[in-house]
Formats: sequence, structure tokens, C-alpha cells
Amino acid sequence: MNKTTLTAIIAAAAIGLGIYWFTGTESKVKIGPIAAAEGSMAAYIKQATPKILPALTFVDEAGAAKDNAVFNGKVTLLNLWATWCAPCRKEMPELAKLQKDLGGADFQVVELSEDLKGYPASAKFLKDVGADNLTLYADDKANALDVLAAPGLPVTLLLNRDGKEVGRLLGPAPWGGDEAKAIIKAVIDLK
Repeated sequence: MNKTTLTAIIAAAAIGLGIYWFTGTESKVKIGPIAAAEGSMAAYIKQATPKILPALTFVDEAGAAKDNAVFNGKVTLLNLWATWCAPCRKEMPELAKLQKDLGGADFQVVELSEDLKGYPASAKFLKDVGADNLTLYADDKANALDVLAAPGLPVTLLLNRDGKEVGRLLGPAPWGGDEAKAIIKAVIDLK
């Protein structure tokens, strides 16, 4: 990870904590030029055509190297997050609910931790918040942020069965709600 990326991560964390501290949970979350009300999928950006996902590398629980191949075969909601990111922490129960409701042969929620502390800290956090039903990988150098041109955390990409990006959302979202499920089911139905 380069120095610019590290600085951006630290700045995003400070801004996120500041927004969370000063606005509480009833406010709007500012996402770039869009202000999406919490409880809404208004910030979801659908791609005009599926985009090839740039090559990513990360590790699993055993430290084994993994790549984009883990996304093939199922529709995947790929969530980039970190334990220190307040909005990331807040949306984690929503992601766990989504996995419980839709996860299976056709769909999976995959957590890609950008936490510099690595896999163990991220796994502990997921267990502590009751979200340990999610597939977890770790990118402890936070390279995926640069590769995916993500301006901050959380960022969530919806991938089709071929591992191509069909949409993305910057910031937290109500992933366990009906609106998010409808977006995901539409991609699942494209067999």
C-alpha cells in the first residue's frame, strides 16, 4: 500500500468517526455528492454493462492466497470494510441478515477486510457482533481499495456469477431490507 492510500484510509476513518459522533444514528450519511438517507438504497450505482473486476489478492483464515476465482459461480455481494470504520461496523448485522435470508447455492456475502491488523482481528469482530456467518477474507495491505478505485469504506460491489461487477454502493446500506434483496434477486434470476 502506498503512502497516499494509507493517508486516505486514515482520513476516511477520522471523517467517518466524526460524522458518527456528531450526527448519531438518525442523520443522513454523505456519500460523495449524494446524500442517501439511512434505510435507503439510493446510493446504489448499477453498471450499464457488467465490468470485469480487476485482479485482487487476499488470504483466507489459514493464510492461503486467494483471488477473484472465489467469486465465480455465485452472485456475490463483496463488502470492503475494516473494524475501525464506524459505518462498516453499523451495517455488519444487515449483511449477516442478508446472508441468512438469501445465502446458499446462488448467492453469498463475502467480507474483504481492509483492516491492517489482518484476519484474526476481523474474525474476532465478526464473531463479537454475531456476523460470523459471513465468508471472510483479509487484505491486510488494503490493496483492494486502490485496485477497485474505492474512495473510502465501506464500499460494496455486487458481482454476477461470472465475477463481474454489476453495481456498487459507497457507504453503509440496509442490506437486510426488501429494496436490497430485490436488487440482488434480479441478478440471481439472470441465470
